[in-house]
Order: sequence, then C-alpha cells, then structure tokens
Amino acid sequence: MYSSSVQACTRVVYKGPESTVITARSMDWKTEINANLWVFPKGIQRNGEIGPLSVKWTSKYGSVIATAWDIATADGLNEKGLVANILWLVESEYPKFNPNEAKQGMSISLWAQYILDNFATVDEAVSYLKDEPFVIVSDYIPGSEKFTTLHLSVSDAQGDNAIFEYINGKLVIHHDPSYVVMTNSPVFEQQLALNEYWKGIPGTIMLPGTNRAADRFVRASYYIQAIPQTNDVRTSTASVFSVIRNCSVPFGISSETEPNISSTRWRAVSDHKNLVYFFETVLTPNTFWVNLKEFDLSEKGKVLKLSLDNFATYSGKANSSFKPSAPFKFLGI
Repeated sequence: MYSSSVQACTRVVYKGPESTVITARSMDWKTEINANLWVFPKGIQRNGEIGPLSVKWTSKYGSVIATAWDIATADGLNEKGLVANILWLVESEYPKFNPNEAKQGMSISLWAQYILDNFATVDEAVSYLKDEPFVIVSDYIPGSEKFTTLHLSVSDAQGDNAIFEYINGKLVIHHDPSYVVMTNSPVFEQQLALNEYWKGIPGTIMLPGTNRAADRFVRASYYIQAIPQTNDVRTSTASVFSVIRNCSVPFGISSETEPNISSTRWRAVSDHKNLVYFFETVLTPNTFWVNLKEFDLSEKGKVLKLSLDNFATYSGKANSSFKPSAPFKFLGI
C-alpha cells in the first residue's frame, strides 16, 4: 500500500454574510493525475457500471466537474449550488457486493457524480442515502496495485455539510453545518477530536505545520474562521484560495512511509451563491474560472470539455474555451 500512488487532499468551506458560501479543495497525489473539466447538462442517462444490478438514473441537474484521468468525477458543482468532493481515506471499507443478490450497486467512480446529478441540498442527499439504497463498489486503480478507498464531502448553498464514510463495511454519515473541514486519515470522528485539542491552543501562537492530514485539518479549521467575513466575492474568494494554498503540499514532496502526504496537483474553489467554479493547476501559471449560469444546462444542452492536457493554460473566465465532446466513460467493475 505505501509504495503505490496515494491521494491526500484538503477540503474547507467558508461561510460569510449574505449567503456567501465557498468550498475549496486541493487534489494531492504522488504522481501526475490527469484532470479535465467537463460540463454536463441535465437529462443524461447513467448507470452504476457494475453490470445487470447497476443503479440507473437520469440526471436532474447540470454540473461542472473535474475528473481523475477522465474515468471518474473527483470534484464538482451543480446548478443548485451543491458541491461534491472526493478525498482519500485509507481506512475505508465498503460493503461486499454480491451480484447474485437483489441489492443494486454503483462503481465508486460515479459516487460524486451521482450526488451532483440527483440532489439540490445536503439534507436531500443525506435523507436518501442514509438507508443505503445501493452498494458502493470499489476496485483497484487501473495500472496499479492500489485499491481505491475514498470518502465524500457534500456542501450546499445554505452552508450545510455532510461527510460520507464507509467504515467496517457500514456507511457513516456526519451531518452538521459546522463540519467545514475534511482531510484524509484518521476517520472524521477522530479528526474532530484532534481539532478539539488544538482549539485550546491559540492559533496566533502555534499551529501544527507539517503536511500530515491531521495537521492540515487543524490549520484549515483555524484559518477558515480567521479570514475576513465578507460578501465581497473578490475578497472572499482570494481569502479562501489563500487558505487552501496554505494547506497544500509543496510540489515535488511525497513520503513513502506516510501515505497521506503527496504533492498538490490542482485546486478548485466553488462559489455556491454565484455558481462560479475556479480552478488552478500547479504546472500552469494562471487561475481561471467558469460561470455555470452561462452554459445551457437544459436537456437540449451539449456535453462540453475543457482539456487541460499538455499544460493547456487559461486565464480569467474560460466558458468560451469549452468544446462539445462525447462524454467520457466512467470506470466500471
């Protein structure tokens, strides 16, 4: 496990005045993790990609998403201001999927996309998924010996938050508006306990400074409350970017013995209120963004792709750079 490519990320949610809600995340990975941005209109028919027992659905909402290798949705924002983020959690253990039983299943590559396609709020997602209507089915990352172990965070335009983890084969949901930070190991309940300890130590005097997931959790928790509380979108977005950059891992750094430490490859910031999705990669010099309101997300809309291959560089609003494309195929089992 420790010798293979490993993901380690940070996710943080900012809540300011006048319904200002912004979610930021970093994508950390030991080796290059190819990402592209896609726009999906509503009305797309999907299935869970695990065979005859696959969950089937038609997307209710359009979204903009970032992929991992164009085989999975890693991050995204839908037209209702709901954000889904996938992060690594080595402790994850999913239920056993039995193709001979009646319960339906879904490949883990679609987990975040299912959320974006079907729900407008965190409460809707929690209410539906708490009874585990289907099984999440995971598999090895293609070309590696690394089994995919992820947890999922969801935040909405009202500032609500939920964390979905599979521990010992059971779904554990942490649902509370105060759950504004998530990193990697340990499991979320233990992250909260560690953060409680650090709350007793003034952040202006000392904060844990390593790249470890627990330390990033504490720093993100402190700084997201310390930055200016403002409805000025330029200031709030800049402040949130500064927090997620502070919690990023310098490029070129990874650890064979600590699997939750890997270089930051890209960062995304989602403005829930204005439906603007900001993105930056570490190997290109600019931050760019897309305004979801300016795409045709109706059933008549087209699937669009913004290619980030070969260090493609964009600056400012990049809506016009998206091109019609056949949708990528989600990794199945």
